[in-house]
Amino acid sequence: MVETTIDGTLAVGEAEGLAVRRRRRRLGLGFWLPVTWIVLLMFGALTADFWPMPAPETIDFLNRAAAPGTVGEIELAGESELSEFRYLLGTDNIGRDILSRLIHGARVSLLIGLLSPLIGLLVGGALGVLAGYYRGRIEGVVVAVMDIILAFPALALLLAITFYLGPSLLNLILALGFLSIPASARVARANTLSLARREFVLAAKAMGASDLYILVREIVPNVLMPLLVFSMLLVAVLIVAEGTLSFLGLSVPPPTPSWGTMIEEGRELLDEAPHITMIPAAAMCLTVLSFNLIGDRLRGLIDPRESRL
Repeated sequence: MVETTIDGTLAVGEAEGLAVRRRRRRLGLGFWLPVTWIVLLMFGALTADFWPMPAPETIDFLNRAAAPGTVGEIELAGESELSEFRYLLGTDNIGRDILSRLIHGARVSLLIGLLSPLIGLLVGGALGVLAGYYRGRIEGVVVAVMDIILAFPALALLLAITFYLGPSLLNLILALGFLSIPASARVARANTLSLARREFVLAAKAMGASDLYILVREIVPNVLMPLLVFSMLLVAVLIVAEGTLSFLGLSVPPPTPSWGTMIEEGRELLDEAPHITMIPAAAMCLTVLSFNLIGDRLRGLIDPRESRL
């Protein structure tokens, strides 16, 4: 039982409990190291055109599948003459700088990983909140539509989009975003069902508040954080999905670099030059791990049962 003083302040025992919960909610290195990696990755992707390195499609025919640290002569971005350049991460199977393609390819992976879940967050979140709040026929229709989308083969949808609209980054983002809607809707609906029975929602209804007011002021702010945490985990899934789709020719068309395409291009030389595949695979692994760690840590913040000293 919580004890209070005459002026309504918390007793010492309760204050100590709050202090313990604050200590449990410290983010720590398990959060800030992944955030640092993501920030550096985004900075590199945004400023890639200004770095003193070859363009991602520039080919050095004399240094194909060169090992990391190899020195060659190549035309750097923004220059018209050949310059001596050290390939810090080596070159791929046709002589393109892996570091340049890795940084430029981060744009594709991050755009797909961030924008596709955003579509699911907005559309699926809205549908899930409406279904969980109004129940009845609206819930039945939303749940049925989400089940149909989940039952439809995702690969068939991607093949159809590629065939009729052509392979492009925008089409891939829209397709993966559409496929992420059901999962986000289920998370939003489950949280809304529990919130709709809470005291503050019932009190708002008793005071005559409109449904729109309750949804905007009471439900959505409390559903948003679980959705954001889920979206972090979904980002990691979709980055891996892009890499998988590259093997099927359903990712961005060449010569646009992407991590999945880089991994696929190096498979034939895996024995002779494993760095062609392993370097982009390592970058993808670190990025996926970072988003997973961020999502897990944020989930621990919103759920006290997940917190640890």
